[in-house]
Amino acid sequence: MFLKRITLLREEIPSMDDYPFSIPSIKSLEEIHINQHVTFFVGENGSGKSTLLEAIADKCGFHTAGGGRNNQYEVHASESALSDYIRLSWLPKVTNGFFLRAESFYNFASHIDSLGNYEAYGGKSLHHQSHGESFLSLFLNRFGGKAIYLLDEPEAALSPARQLTFLKIIRDLASEGKAQFLIATHSPILLGYPGAEILSFDHDQITSVDYESTEHYQITKYFLNQKEKLLTELFREE
Repeated sequence: MFLKRITLLREEIPSMDDYPFSIPSIKSLEEIHINQHVTFFVGENGSGKSTLLEAIADKCGFHTAGGGRNNQYEVHASESALSDYIRLSWLPKVTNGFFLRAESFYNFASHIDSLGNYEAYGGKSLHHQSHGESFLSLFLNRFGGKAIYLLDEPEAALSPARQLTFLKIIRDLASEGKAQFLIATHSPILLGYPGAEILSFDHDQITSVDYESTEHYQITKYFLNQKEKLLTELFREE
């Protein structure tokens, strides 16, 4: 692992009542220790997981609309106010890596088209592949070597079968000891990666949880085992 610790510089924050510091999980944050090569951020929308991941990406020098340190292109990129108030502790520090933001991947693909740099992405424009194919092309061709990968909801374009393929890609890279992953996700399939640490941003704080304790696992299991009962309850008229 390279990134070992994330610390909130609370004494430097002007006001904890201003966004994004007012997000409960961020407001209660002191320090996060990263213990595994693969770490997942989970939580409801608005819980702060993507906000923190974006701040880490900004601190790493990655384009916050998606890309690595060398991907500089003109497009609206989020200004992460949080990144000025976190400290990343490394051993050793790495500068290679990538920030994937599913919602702005189109802009990154357009940037690659403008460069004509298709060889690094499978030899074909990312726009000329399906959404899922373009994600896998990125993972298979752009990811490699000593690097840190920050991924915000990578499952957005991946079918369940391709999520399994992605788990194998993560395994191949992480098992070599050269890659570290921080992934914000809602996918119970991705969360099943063996040995990963899962950090929950729910309940107003960031805590380590077991896979079976996540709502993603519990709700999916209940739906598969009790589909008719759940849907009957869900659609019952008041």
